Amino acid sequence: MTVVGGGTSSAGLIARVKNILLTPKTEWAVIEAELATVSGLYTGYVMILALIPAIAGLLLTLMASAFMGMASNSIFGASVGISPIFAVVSAVISYVLSLIMIYVMALIIDGFAPTFGAVKNRIQAIKVAAYSATAIWVSAIALIAPFIGVLVLLAGAIYTVYLMYLGLQTVMKAPQEKAVGYTIVVIVVSIVAAFIINMVLNVPLGLMRANSLLASSSALNVNIPGVGSVDVGKMEKAAKEMESAAKQMQAASGTVAAGGTPAGVVAPDVLQTLLPAALPNGFARTEVSSMAANVGGLGGTHAEGVYNKGDARISLEVTDIGAAGAMMGAVRVNSNKQTADGYEKIGQVNGRMTTEEYNRSSNSGKYGVLVASRYMVEADGNGVTIEDLKAAVGAVPLSRLEALSKG
Repeated sequence: MTVVGGGTSSAGLIARVKNILLTPKTEWAVIEAELATVSGLYTGYVMILALIPAIAGLLLTLMASAFMGMASNSIFGASVGISPIFAVVSAVISYVLSLIMIYVMALIIDGFAPTFGAVKNRIQAIKVAAYSATAIWVSAIALIAPFIGVLVLLAGAIYTVYLMYLGLQTVMKAPQEKAVGYTIVVIVVSIVAAFIINMVLNVPLGLMRANSLLASSSALNVNIPGVGSVDVGKMEKAAKEMESAAKQMQAASGTVAAGGTPAGVVAPDVLQTLLPAALPNGFARTEVSSMAANVGGLGGTHAEGVYNKGDARISLEVTDIGAAGAMMGAVRVNSNKQTADGYEKIGQVNGRMTTEEYNRSSNSGKYGVLVASRYMVEADGNGVTIEDLKAAVGAVPLSRLEALSKG
């Protein structure tokens, strides 16, 4: 048996890539028999090939920024050039997330193995996750040619699914008649896991995008249609706040409380107790749930209650994004959009950021309040008035959330 360890030669790496893409059935048999370690698979293969989409994406971003910069100095009073620093940071984050997702996918493959008659083996599962991804990693080279890159990347994604289908049979010993279902379940659950991870990290990354865009603008206020007015006169102070937030996130990422809850956030069952048994105006609670999302200790918690009154329905949610929420204080956004059927607006009410939207023709809308720069309390409803949604948010003890942030 061949032992797969760190420091795989370039010739061996290229041969593996070539064989898994051109002769996958025979190569999976070779891979199945290899002795391997997690560190060896990562340092000798995953960490190398995962660089391809990260670098290609970085080059594409920088080229697009340069093109837009040559086409126009500004749009709507804001520089359209993307900060090179942000582009690099985004590439690094994308790279790290791809490494995380390989391991998450391996856990999913291993976890569902008994369900589909396969052999449960963590190392073998990592092999399938890592080598299946070869197609999509290699196809990412085409991103530097944006006109055909998307099509090539799509083909790579489809071929990745096929490679996984073969790998689950050969490496995980899944019966052929169950391999299709096994593959589908792994892909679907992985997409859901990626969505949760992205949700956890989306707020700080989104604010980094805003900071990257606004830092190069000399105007004190930038008006962006569909978003609103962003005050950049205090960007120096905002930068310090974001630096402090980043340190808090780094400190929080190293520890995880009992039950898998990320350190520094309120446990999901505690958030669930904040959801009232009934809402004003006759809405009764029909279901309640809570969850925690954690990646290496960085994450958040969430609780949701569903309330009904006849055909009317309100979903009331409380989310704690922990240390990542500190970045919310770095940017102040105000917007107001009117349509023929309703409106959307973001602003400040009693010192708290609020989001509000309503459609009069469908009697549906949302109302949310950001509390202590970390808790989002939001009501989403159909067959309701905006007053119903505001009353729902008001039924959550916001003062208690503020107290939890201090304790």
